[in-house]
Amino acid sequence: MKFIRLCLGLLAFAALAAAGVAVAANMTSSRNSDFYSPGKHQFYVWCASGESRTVYQDGATADDAQNKLYASQKASGKSTCWPMWQGKVSS
Repeated sequence: MKFIRLCLGLLAFAALAAAGVAVAANMTSSRNSDFYSPGKHQFYVWCASGESRTVYQDGATADDAQNKLYASQKASGKSTCWPMWQGKVSS
């Protein structure tokens, strides 16, 4: 009887673990597609001077938007600020 309970417990644990992996894979896939899709992206701009803030930038991809944002920061004299992608914003 203990053997059957142990087997059922292990089976239930394996099913829960598999479900958790499936959900995590789906979330990662969605986040990756957001990174490579066009639209408005949210960035946290960290500045060594303490002027950190959240900024939104349009781009063909998050990388494109980040490059535009980084260039605009440098052009405005904020050479110690770095944008970090947080996600795509739904319009």
